Amino acid sequence: MERMREIEDLITPALETMGYEIVRVRMLGRRKRTLQAMAERRDRRPMTVDDCAEISRVVSALLDVSDPIYGSYELEISSPGIDRPLIRMADFRRFTGHVAKIELSRRIDGRRRVRGRIVAQEGDHVRIHGDDGEMDVPIDNISDAQLVLTDELIAATAEGGHA
Repeated sequence: MERMREIEDLITPALETMGYEIVRVRMLGRRKRTLQAMAERRDRRPMTVDDCAEISRVVSALLDVSDPIYGSYELEISSPGIDRPLIRMADFRRFTGHVAKIELSRRIDGRRRVRGRIVAQEGDHVRIHGDDGEMDVPIDNISDAQLVLTDELIAATAEGGHA
């Protein structure tokens, strides 16, 4: 995890200059490893294949020079898609009002999974309104979160190219 933060810190300035934001960097696989860098346009327009190719060239060059990863791997540049992962508090703020599914690191009220509408963010907590009412979830207790594909999300994305 620490290595992924180092890689994210390495590539973020160049991508921001190019008009992109990093959504997530992670290593996938064990034998055949793939470094996945997920990015989106800062203007929130949809990513194209050309965008991914441009990012790939720049990230490849940066990784070749700094060589932060031991051993072989493939580089994959992808866009987050409409049902994107929610990583940072800013993601939860941006998608307030939309439905998310969240995996917890530690149980809250006996639950490891929460699904509901993102209604607020206070300090380092996200408030989710699910079938069982509202629940405050500390951001550091979220191991995985992503938007749920709904008609509302599709409509919000279609209206302005972004939610």
